[in-house]
Amino acid sequence: MTDKKLLAYLEGFLTDKRKSTFHKVLDERTKHFTVVLEDIYQPHNASAVVRTCDIFGVQDLHVIENRYINRVSKYVTKGAQKWITTKRYKTDGDNTTTCLNQLKKEGYQIIATSPHADASLLQDFKIDKKTAFVFGAEATGISDTVKENSDSFLKIPMVGFTESFNISVAAAIILQDVTTRLKRSNIKWQLSSQEKEMLYLQWIKETIKNVDKIEERYHLNLKNE
Repeated sequence: MTDKKLLAYLEGFLTDKRKSTFHKVLDERTKHFTVVLEDIYQPHNASAVVRTCDIFGVQDLHVIENRYINRVSKYVTKGAQKWITTKRYKTDGDNTTTCLNQLKKEGYQIIATSPHADASLLQDFKIDKKTAFVFGAEATGISDTVKENSDSFLKIPMVGFTESFNISVAAAIILQDVTTRLKRSNIKWQLSSQEKEMLYLQWIKETIKNVDKIEERYHLNLKNE
């Protein structure tokens, strides 16, 4: 539950323009789609996906770290990492299973992105269900665990000699397509009021310098009232 008094207090440190921008962006955010990165080891690839999620309004990014640490470059993300909710899975060697099980509990179907022969084409993919798109490691692609636990496979049509896209390019193409179709649909894809409020507070804290000290002073003043 958001502390509404704290929220109102911190809002005082923002310009009207900044607050308006936050609300405008929040109205375009969704959790209907989410992205999963499994063992992505190139910082520029992971960073580009973070930036793509922000651009197309996909709020949550799930990062699986079984073999490699997922790092991002601030020069590539352009600050996008501050506005995206990144959930990391790195506690043991079976982080993929932990991540996929959690997503299934949250009602997501697991769609593995792969040039697999039996994969559905992007233009034929139905957007009605909550979906987690899984992208695998640069060299090897999705793991056997992902393959065994996916509900379906998805591929982007290709007609050239090259058989695959760079991970960040594939993510951009897929998210642009599905989010465009989603926002033209009658599906309830937007965040709930509570989700917006919690995210709004989070973004405010990301924006204000020395916010910890300001928040500490706020709570101290409450005690002294």
